[in-house]
Amino acid sequence: MSDFRLYDSLLRFPLFQGLSRAELLQLAGQTKFGFEKLAAGKTVVREGDAFQHFYFLIGGVLSVTTFSDDRHYNVTERLSAPWLLQPEGLFGANPNHQSTVVTLTESHFITLSKDEVLRLLDDFLIIRLNLLNMLATYSQRRGRWPWRKAPANLRQRIIRFFLDHSLYPAGPKTFRILMNQLAQEVGDSRLDVSHVLNAMQDEGLLRLRRGIIEIPSLEHLLM
Repeated sequence: MSDFRLYDSLLRFPLFQGLSRAELLQLAGQTKFGFEKLAAGKTVVREGDAFQHFYFLIGGVLSVTTFSDDRHYNVTERLSAPWLLQPEGLFGANPNHQSTVVTLTESHFITLSKDEVLRLLDDFLIIRLNLLNMLATYSQRRGRWPWRKAPANLRQRIIRFFLDHSLYPAGPKTFRILMNQLAQEVGDSRLDVSHVLNAMQDEGLLRLRRGIIEIPSLEHLLM
């Protein structure tokens, strides 16, 4: 990849916003970037893998699956470029990937080793501030979650469950969860949860299969 194409690709990510063209060209010439092209159906990272690289998705579509701690349910999301995979895994008490990522289409990545990321944080103040801002924003949003207004009814509690278990608050999601488990998670009966989900299916907001809830567009649920 030429420096100019790399420059244009990096500018799509918040981590590099605010760098001048000269700084980006300097960065491109001095940094050991990796480039990967993976066919559809290839695993990028698995849940629990040690965090070794930043993966910048610059082309393609990914499937990202996250499991509950007890393994009783999971959600699979479809995420498209540009996307930076799990940057919060770089630091903290558990520097591992929290989700399994698989390519849905041929996908192209720019990669940066953990050592190279740390060097860039030392060399470029704006990158250090950008990453700090990304992590602080993520932390602040999560920190406010317990203080949000409580859902007014069962339907809103179910939608809140879908939202709280999604990495990105839009796009298609597939929840693999039994009705009894969902009822336990939202604090209601299986029968009432079934009635609400079937009503939402009648409205075209989701599709129900045995043990599976398919949401074509999460943002439509939030309207």
